[in-house]
Amino acid sequence: MSQNNEPSVLKRWIMRWDFKGLLVPVLLLLLWQYMSGRDASHAYAFVPLQQVWSSLKALLASGELWVNLLGSLHRTTVGLLLGIVLGLLVGALMAISKIANTLIGPLYHSIRQVPILGLTPLIGLWMGNGEPAKMFIITLAAFFPVVLNTYEGLRQVDVQHAELAQVYQFNRRQYFWRMRLPAAIPSILTGFLHAVTFAWITAIGSELLFNAGAGLGNLMMTAEVGAHMDIILICAITVTILGVLMTQVVQGLSRRLLRWRPPLSYTSRHSK
Repeated sequence: MSQNNEPSVLKRWIMRWDFKGLLVPVLLLLLWQYMSGRDASHAYAFVPLQQVWSSLKALLASGELWVNLLGSLHRTTVGLLLGIVLGLLVGALMAISKIANTLIGPLYHSIRQVPILGLTPLIGLWMGNGEPAKMFIITLAAFFPVVLNTYEGLRQVDVQHAELAQVYQFNRRQYFWRMRLPAAIPSILTGFLHAVTFAWITAIGSELLFNAGAGLGNLMMTAEVGAHMDIILICAITVTILGVLMTQVVQGLSRRLLRWRPPLSYTSRHSK
């Protein structure tokens, strides 16, 4: 009988993981713990890790962290998806229609220069400080990078693709779906990655400014009022972990959609 020497999924994941990347975080944790033990003032600014761990267990046991985490995750996910869908539609429309680009382009490029959180006072006057205002800010933050990357990706199609489409006598619809869109996918996926980052930043920022309803930003504001630095640190770490996980999802989607592309090592080796 032949033994199956194929490594398991866990072993393959461990083999791919670069543990050297953990060196700096571990050193920072050690430095943090050292600073927390110097005196009382340092212990306030740099909360001892054992206190952070105790607070984390208390938040998990009470369910407070779960409620606020799910609130932020739901808000960010819905706003992100809305921003991506609208961004794809507007970006594609601007790329394929000169009239749409002339009408929408100047307004889009003007508004995207304004920091999103700088619009919160105006949005608050229009929508109040409830859920619609937060959702609108998150959607807008995800919308801008997706529009830009979709537009640039669809416009910067290789000349050889256009010549090949003429050879096969593609009409406009066939040319878009078979040539322009596949060539633009790397740029569009880059827009998705930027949208994830901006969505999380604005989600927490909107919760800090409009502190109504469940959310990690609201929990951080409450902890700041009560001078609970350990809870603020837990919320910051939780936001980081969720952002990294959502980025990994987009990167996994990128690898799946672009699996037809040759690996970088192959191309660099044969380009010499």
